[in-house]
Amino acid sequence: MRYQLYYWPTIQGRGEYIRLALEEAGAAYTDVARSGNGISAMMRMMAPAKGTPPFAPPFLKAGQLVIGQTANILLYLGARHGLAPKAEAAKLWVHQLQLTITDFVTEVHDTHHPLGPSLYYEEQKAPAKKRTQDFWKSRVPKYLGYFEDLSAANGGGYVTGRRMTYVDLSLFQIVEGLRYAFPKRMKGFERKIPGLVDLHDRIAARPNINAYLASHRRIPFNEDGIFRHYKALDL
Repeated sequence: MRYQLYYWPTIQGRGEYIRLALEEAGAAYTDVARSGNGISAMMRMMAPAKGTPPFAPPFLKAGQLVIGQTANILLYLGARHGLAPKAEAAKLWVHQLQLTITDFVTEVHDTHHPLGPSLYYEEQKAPAKKRTQDFWKSRVPKYLGYFEDLSAANGGGYVTGRRMTYVDLSLFQIVEGLRYAFPKRMKGFERKIPGLVDLHDRIAARPNINAYLASHRRIPFNEDGIFRHYKALDL
């Protein structure tokens, strides 16, 4: 089966966590909105209709299934491609961790848009600076410290133990994104999360991920995505 991924064509965003899972699995997929009339096709999929239309991208078409929400999509792909445990309790645990990552991604976005996405960054610079200060003082240590502790406690090389899951791929993206958005702050903080830094490096070296990162399929970070570099916020 060839999957169809629907997401915005010029940003990594929330769709990148799904791309990483598909790439690691070696799954055949089409990034629909990045070619032809893909954006129009994506918007038609979200049009009000009977059934179960998705609210917003990303969403994945798998045969007759249309699955929305990043964590929900990864729950589905993890079971199909060996990126999650088979036991129900462990599978739900990995899903729970991904939902925690989803919460953190929202907090990353809110560093540059604390007053909401309808306003430009330039219209909320002062609140963004204040939000970013709290983000690095309390939120980053809380979230990344949690995953660092999990990695150390499980002692298997990955967050949940000896086998890699889609959560490990997502944490790679978190470290990579923070390095782009906050290079100065992240450089100082990385000494507190050596396990996550090591995890990032090992994920980046995996053959399928390494090839993906070097390909045109990997959209570069930019100031339209979730991870944005603003010099005024990286002090």
